[in-house]
Amino acid sequence: MKTVDQLPPHSRIWIYQSVRELTTTEVAEIKTNALSFLDQWTSHGNNMDAAIDVLYNRFVIIAVDEQTAPASGCGIDKSVRFIQDVEKQFNVSLLDRMHVAYKAGDSIRSCSLSEFEKLINTRQVDENTIVFNNLVSTLAELKTNWQIPLKQSWHRQMFIGK
Repeated sequence: MKTVDQLPPHSRIWIYQSVRELTTTEVAEIKTNALSFLDQWTSHGNNMDAAIDVLYNRFVIIAVDEQTAPASGCGIDKSVRFIQDVEKQFNVSLLDRMHVAYKAGDSIRSCSLSEFEKLINTRQVDENTIVFNNLVSTLAELKTNWQIPLKQSWHRQMFIGK
């Protein structure tokens, strides 16, 4: 199975963050399911040059080299259905955009936006805390702008200087 690292840096990505850490067994099953999905994934009848990977047992990354076949609305809809199937199979939320993932020492934690605000107010996290910017849209951005200090992220607008 191709990994996202094997696609070119300009490849478009979508990041789906789990609200909890996935088990090693769940990750293996997601990757197995991804193989079947990718074999059949088309957009307007064209096969997609794509990969799906799970990073840190928490983030499902879908990547497509759109120079070989653009991801149209119907192709994107198919990928969202794949994610919804994963959610059902493992009883996990991957589409909840109201959660923040951040590093706490060597671990990655996730909490609601309101809980994250409380962590800032009680100084359990600060502007140097590494957060995951799941709004990045290319593999190049994934490498350079995904794991960044809070002070450099979109999250800062919500919490810093309130």
